[in-house]
Amino acid sequence: MGAVCLAILIFMPKVKMLAKIPPSLAAVAVGILMVKLMPIQVNTIGDLYTINSSLPSFHLPKLSLEVIQKALPNAFTIAILAAIESLLSCVVADGMINGNHRSNMELAAQGAGNVASALFGGIPATGAIARTAANIKNGGRTPVAGMVHAVVLFLVLLVLMPYAGWIPMPTIAAILFIVAYNMCQWRPFVRLVKTAPKSDIAVLVITFMLTVVFDLVVAIEVGMVLACLLFMKRMSDETGVRNWSHTDEISDEVRDAERARMRDIPSSISVCEITGPLFFGAADQIGLISVTEKTKCLILRMRGVLALDSTAMNSLTSLYEKCRKKKITLILSHVNDQPMRVIKVLGENPGACPWDEAKKYFSKSLMSISSEY
Repeated sequence: MGAVCLAILIFMPKVKMLAKIPPSLAAVAVGILMVKLMPIQVNTIGDLYTINSSLPSFHLPKLSLEVIQKALPNAFTIAILAAIESLLSCVVADGMINGNHRSNMELAAQGAGNVASALFGGIPATGAIARTAANIKNGGRTPVAGMVHAVVLFLVLLVLMPYAGWIPMPTIAAILFIVAYNMCQWRPFVRLVKTAPKSDIAVLVITFMLTVVFDLVVAIEVGMVLACLLFMKRMSDETGVRNWSHTDEISDEVRDAERARMRDIPSSISVCEITGPLFFGAADQIGLISVTEKTKCLILRMRGVLALDSTAMNSLTSLYEKCRKKKITLILSHVNDQPMRVIKVLGENPGACPWDEAKKYFSKSLMSISSEY
């Protein structure tokens, strides 16, 4: 029976006359007919499970501070894992239909559904990769397919639940076998292994092995942590500090045309250009900024800095303290919006900032370098 249903699922979509009929529905029908008409002894859903078609009753839980405190950690963990699994299901669906999902709408609908489900004794549900993939392989392309799926399940619960017990377990196994094959996307997996950077391949293989050995929840948790660490490593590698050279420091080997393009600035002015996000993983780059005894003004060009966190801000504060002790004027040039907000908040909070004198540089001279420089 499993082999017959599997053959239907594989070859039926290749027949043009039958292409519009969902092959899984045909496999279920054939499996039921084989159970009823042929002397085949196989387990059905009704043999293994008790089927009840009655609707659950509404129940409003009794809430108290003690109950909330006890349930909150588990609720938070389940919510995070459910959100990750649902968004993962969306990504798989996007890859199968070449579409783009709406993450906020997905999570909002899932949250509302889980709240309503709990009032009727239900358990938390997520976007299911298996059923989503099955829906897509049978022609589903829009959210209407999910709505139809829910309505059909509701009708099955009310009307056809006794007949659902006739479905053979080998038929269910064949359907899940095809669903697993379609959703595994082994061709992109092989392509990534051949072409992706080694660090990405390591995350991919580790997540794959954890899924097989343990389960999807463990694989997602570890994979997300590894991906975040890898992302921070890459961002820190992209962050750098480059000192502008003075024209008198250029060797004679450099062509005159290249020297002419350089900005002729006095030796008492040092200019450093920072590129990349300044966060805790790259805050040490600020400590690499050095000045000479001739330096009277240090200009930090920050047009390439799109993000600044508190750790990097503390490093800037330390740099300012060092410059103040050496009586060096510090000017920030071309500061973007997000770093500007961080600097202004710190400058406007005396309790968080040990330097009041820096306000005139960090709050008034942020947008651009003055024309004399």
